[in-house]
Amino acid sequence: MSRSDASSRPQGRAEAARTPPPAGWTWPPSPLVIASHNAGKVREMYALLAPLGVPLHDAASLGVPAPDEPGDSFEENAAIKARAVAAASGWFALADDSGVVVPALGGAPGVHTARWAERADGRRDFALAIERLHRAFERLGPGADPRCAYVCALSLAAPDGRVLTARGEVAGRLVWPPRGHLGSGLEPIFEPAGGDKTYAELDPGAKARDNPRARAYAALTQTLPPRSP
Repeated sequence: MSRSDASSRPQGRAEAARTPPPAGWTWPPSPLVIASHNAGKVREMYALLAPLGVPLHDAASLGVPAPDEPGDSFEENAAIKARAVAAASGWFALADDSGVVVPALGGAPGVHTARWAERADGRRDFALAIERLHRAFERLGPGADPRCAYVCALSLAAPDGRVLTARGEVAGRLVWPPRGHLGSGLEPIFEPAGGDKTYAELDPGAKARDNPRARAYAALTQTLPPRSP
């Protein structure tokens, strides 16, 4: 398979919030709560938000339980998590929901990516998710299309329940065997278009500058006026 220059920007898109920001909202709110209980995701979001210079907290450190995620889309689940944490903490909360969408598998694992990692005891094991995804893809037979997209929806919610959501995507393909140890989730089998390394092989700094969450974050924050000093 031929590839374009590996230094080119991965293909994909970012969608700004589909509704105008609520009246009176500015960016960044202070303080701000990261509405996640995933240690790796929390660490990445702390790094993303640290330059804002506002007090940051995360749901687990505040003792806020993780809500159920019954939504049928990344946007729905991100909004559910953000609203739940904002209501419980009394502060603005930022949540994301992400996963890999494989058209050849009918869009799976998609919004159910985390469920593919669930063991019988309820623990999440993404090595298991990768194995399951590989088996599902092999059942399609030779010539199956490995193209996919890594998708992230990011929601900002206020304690009163109002929410603003944006979406980011990076196009790529599935690769086997898994490669790299610098990522989490399905990143060892996701190779962004235009590159020759998986997300788990990329330098964290380089990946942080352009990934689905970064694209969603840019789309979300660009819709909000800056907070006055």
